[in-house]
Amino acid sequence: MPAVSVVVGAAILRDGRVLAARRTAPPEAAGRWELPGGKVEPGETREVALVREIREELGCTVAVTGWLPGEVAIGGRHVLAVGTCELVAGEPEPREHDAVRWLAGDQLGEVDWLEPDRPFLAHLLPSLTGRGG
Repeated sequence: MPAVSVVVGAAILRDGRVLAARRTAPPEAAGRWELPGGKVEPGETREVALVREIREELGCTVAVTGWLPGEVAIGGRHVLAVGTCELVAGEPEPREHDAVRWLAGDQLGEVDWLEPDRPFLAHLLPSLTGRGG
């Protein structure tokens, strides 16, 4: 039985908002939103992978401040873990996505989230403000 690989997502928090990124690929995910991130490579910790993935995907630097409870299975081959992060250098510029958006708590339902990210949104609510601005 093949090993299950770990995928990490970043809940980048700033001013009571979380950063969402809109996918362009694969076709079944295009136009839907996610917490950005990617696969943990052999020899990497989850934290190192998350910092690397955000630098590659968004051109900015984050610091991992913690991990949200639980993991979500993705297609039987991967599990998703989501780390909370703070932006420490640069501004997010989509490279592998076509848009990014900062969302307050009451804006989370305004975008079409990919299913694996949805269970983590409730854990984020205490960190988010109620209204956008």
